[in-house]
Amino acid sequence: MIDLKDKVAVVTGSARGIGKSIVLRLAAAGADVVVSDIDLSGAEQTTAEVKALGRRSLAVRSDISQLADAEALIEKAVSEMGRIDILVNNAGITRDNLLLRMDEKEWDSVIAVNLKGTFNGIKAATRVMMKQRSGKIINMASVVGVMGNAGQANYAASKAGVIGLTKSAAKELGSRNIQVNAVAPGYIETDMTKGLPEAAKEAFMTIIPLKRPGTAQDVADIVLFLSSSLADYVTGQVIHVDGGMVM
Repeated sequence: MIDLKDKVAVVTGSARGIGKSIVLRLAAAGADVVVSDIDLSGAEQTTAEVKALGRRSLAVRSDISQLADAEALIEKAVSEMGRIDILVNNAGITRDNLLLRMDEKEWDSVIAVNLKGTFNGIKAATRVMMKQRSGKIINMASVVGVMGNAGQANYAASKAGVIGLTKSAAKELGSRNIQVNAVAPGYIETDMTKGLPEAAKEAFMTIIPLKRPGTAQDVADIVLFLSSSLADYVTGQVIHVDGGMVM
C-alpha cells in the first residue's frame, strides 16, 4: 500500500473532476493537500472533504495562467504546510472549434492555461524542490496531444507542448532528485465529456480495446503511483491512461 504520510501535495484545477479525484486519492494515502482552483468555493468544498479524511488541507484561489498567481500559490503552500513534495499541474480548459473558425482568443486562452500554466507551476515550485533535493512533478497531458483531434487544434497543441515541457524539465531537474512525468488520459467520463453527442461517445468505443470509458479514479491511481517512492526511478515519461486507445 502506498503511504504518503508527511508529504505535502499541491494540485491545480482541483475543485472538481479529475483534479478533485486526484486530491482525494492523495489524501487517502496520507498526504496533506493544497487545493488550487479559480473557483474558490469549489476548492473549499474539496478541502472540506480532505479534512474529513483526517488530513490537513488548504484552498487557494489561483489563476495558474498568471505567473504571479502560481508563485503566490507555492509561497502560501510552503508558509502554511512547511514544504512541497508533490505538484500536480492539472488545471486545463477547452475552447473547441475547427481551425479555420478558431479565433485568437480561443487559441490564446487554451495555451495560456494548459501550457503556460504548467510552465508557471513548475517554475514556481522548482526552487523549493531543489532546496529540498526532492520532489515529484506530474503534468496532465492528453492522448490528443499525441494523436491530434479535429476541432481541438488549440488543445492538442497545448498538450503536445506539455509533453515536450515534461521531458525537458525532467532532464534539467533529474540531478536534484526531482522526477517529472506526464499523464495522458484518453476518453474519461467527466462533466466535460458528459455533454458529448452519443455518436461521438460510440465512435470512441470503437477505438478503445477495453471497450469502456475511463474514470477520474483511473487517472488518480496513476498520479498516486507517480507521486510515491515506487516511482523514484521514473522520470520524463508519458503514461497513457486510455484503455489502449493509443499504442
